[in-house]
Amino acid sequence: MLSSSILTNINYQLSTINYQLNYQMQRLATTIEAILYLKGQPVSIAEIAEIANCDRTDAKDAIIELMSDSARRDSALEVVETPTGYSLQLREEFASLMQTLIPPELGIGALRTLAAIALKGGIAQADLVDLRGSGAYQQVQELVELGFVRKRRQADSRSYWLQVTDKFHRYFQVDQLPKQLQIDFQANLYPSAEEEIQLECKKPEI
Repeated sequence: MLSSSILTNINYQLSTINYQLNYQMQRLATTIEAILYLKGQPVSIAEIAEIANCDRTDAKDAIIELMSDSARRDSALEVVETPTGYSLQLREEFASLMQTLIPPELGIGALRTLAAIALKGGIAQADLVDLRGSGAYQQVQELVELGFVRKRRQADSRSYWLQVTDKFHRYFQVDQLPKQLQIDFQANLYPSAEEEIQLECKKPEI
């Protein structure tokens, strides 16, 4: 039979090991939280593991730890699993704040154009103009200046390729765009009659 001093020493060692493992898991969870924040969009478990320099099993365990910790702290942010990976985003109950954070100069037309780019997962500017009308040129420029959209010249085309940025993903969730922007996308993304009038008013006099 083991003496009480030996048992005490074993228990102490086990407690130390358990503490170290918990600490390492918490550190990994914090690292993954930083990765998701900096990425600003869904990240696959494989990419998370590669960036965090850990195996996929540990990455999944750390994400579960991060989810639990977020729930315990009643944080405004939460980790959610999407079809393309894990994402750090604002909890749904705080979605109403989104309206106050959207730059006031971003009108309904620009929001619709932003949504079209996001929902398409990227689109050629020429195709966007076909969809949204000539006013999209000015709206894209506004969105680029505000940091919601990036554009790059296509090697095989005269048109720019448009994509939403990491900043966009910090503000919006693609699958929640209709609710967040309070826009009815079910109808279509073509310019509304109100937008057409606004565009006509903005046309310079000749």
